[in-house]
Amino acid sequence: MAKRESQTNRKARLVKILDELVSAYPDARVGLDFTTTFELLVATILSAQCTDERVNIVTKTLFKKYHTPQDFLDVPAEELEMDIHSTGFYRNKAKNIRGCCTKLIAEFNSQVPQTLVELITLPGVGRKTANCVLSNCFGIPGITVDTHVTRIMNLLGIVGTDDAVKIEFALMDLVPKERWNAMNHLIITHGRRICIARRPQCGVCPVNSCCPSAS
Repeated sequence: MAKRESQTNRKARLVKILDELVSAYPDARVGLDFTTTFELLVATILSAQCTDERVNIVTKTLFKKYHTPQDFLDVPAEELEMDIHSTGFYRNKAKNIRGCCTKLIAEFNSQVPQTLVELITLPGVGRKTANCVLSNCFGIPGITVDTHVTRIMNLLGIVGTDDAVKIEFALMDLVPKERWNAMNHLIITHGRRICIARRPQCGVCPVNSCCPSAS
């Protein structure tokens, strides 16, 4: 459907989908727990190939021990690795967090930068993480393409690619800018509650009538 449907029709269908999801999930919000911009940055790095639920369990303790970028550098790498072990890929994540903290201190006065261009220069930070931080902490419009968004946008026939950057730019053309941030939460919430990867609940899906993949 994504190839045959016109851009105009696809845009209208996606807007209708988002309207339905707003009604279905009025409580949709970012899934990671945080109290500061720096905490969300670290939590998002930890969320790579890990559920938000697991990250929240880990950061509940982690953020009581580490408060600033310097705190993550004041312990041996091995200690940080143990602290984040259950999020998976802990060695690489610890390396990225420490590298990110080093650069924050050296180039940004220990503050999280407020532009995508600057954020993606930090180790462990790609466009997904940068957009997550910008949209949730600074109110700057950005589309966060995670596994839920990738899967659901393909199922809906809105896109026909697994390339996160291509999906991000396609959605930027289809969705009004003022709805980008809300869309992130709506699609991800839908992926967690109804359009679950291995057991989609099409029978109770609020956007079933708009989905070419519905069973």
